[in-house]
Amino acid sequence: MERYLGESTPKLGFGLMRLPRNKDGSYDVEQCRKMVDRFLASGFTYFDTAYVYDNGDSERLVKTVLTDRYPRDSFTLATKMSAWLEGRTEEKTKRQFTESLERTGAGYFDFYLLHSLKTKNLAYYDEYGLWDFLREQKEKGLIRHWGFSFHDGPELLDRLLTEHPEAEFVQLQINYADWEDPKVASRANWEVARRHGKPVVIMEPVKGGALANPPRDVRRVLEMVDPNASCASWAIRFAASLEGVITVLSGMSTLEQMEDNLSYMKDFQPMDEVGQAAIRAAQEALKEVDCIHCTGCRYCTSGCPQAIPIPDIFAARNRQLIWNQEERGRQSYENLRKKGNTASACLGCGQCEAACPQHLEIIGHLKECAEHFGDLATDLS
Repeated sequence: MERYLGESTPKLGFGLMRLPRNKDGSYDVEQCRKMVDRFLASGFTYFDTAYVYDNGDSERLVKTVLTDRYPRDSFTLATKMSAWLEGRTEEKTKRQFTESLERTGAGYFDFYLLHSLKTKNLAYYDEYGLWDFLREQKEKGLIRHWGFSFHDGPELLDRLLTEHPEAEFVQLQINYADWEDPKVASRANWEVARRHGKPVVIMEPVKGGALANPPRDVRRVLEMVDPNASCASWAIRFAASLEGVITVLSGMSTLEQMEDNLSYMKDFQPMDEVGQAAIRAAQEALKEVDCIHCTGCRYCTSGCPQAIPIPDIFAARNRQLIWNQEERGRQSYENLRKKGNTASACLGCGQCEAACPQHLEIIGHLKECAEHFGDLATDLS
């Protein structure tokens, strides 16, 4: 039987990107503690964060709710190094590793990743010698396993795994909505990883929450097969059923979301043919839905010179496109407008598109939103 890195790792991982918050925007630390406790008590161990998540607060929270409270050998911790940050230099980028160790108090990382590799930022990882740097940290015992997260096409992934066979795993965006999407290329990238014998950590299995609350026709397809299963469970079980998967990351924001995930992942069984047929029918239903495929990761907002809340604007528009909630979408946009944050403020600089893991044509979508919601016209060409 085939064996691979992380084979014994439970198939559900805790993504620390969309954590519960208080009304003032700070983390709800007590709720986070409860979620960590519940996760570990249920036999799950894998936690995933990154140097850039919430400007480092996600890594700092790891120390508060996890590493200061549990024996180091009782959990698995992954984090990531980003070479594409504003003001980057080789020295500053490599320093992220030490800072991540200090923030988390972890002592070492079980899984460490070069973050969000794609054509537009790959040169920095090469020029700064970060592939060799990670190998050196592993030799020092500060990294157990290293790899990279990836947001590009199969040709580049094949090249990277050919040039860097020492990379032990790859983290890919895989969900049933993006399975055949030419930009995200979930299926094609997974197949490349399989050809190279690299195990996969799966991110965005619920597509930023979109598949937890999918369009009506998609929901109807899934409920016909199992009316008691949550829509999120279909998405996560689809991803976890693929071969060669270390774990599937879920960015859980509430204890209720966690309880739902635990209910079907604690004794996980791969999806049978009836389930796979339902997923194929859901994929067909999704093809008929016109929407903006934003996952709400907010990578686009950190460097926006106009501080435009791009994901919030797209969410307002998607209320109308997906759910026909014209008035609710307009009201959501009006609330943003009152704060001075509108789509028409876009300068067309392209910073957001360079940062977007989904390769969205953000400038064009903002122009459409500005026109639809009645903003004063701005040249976004």
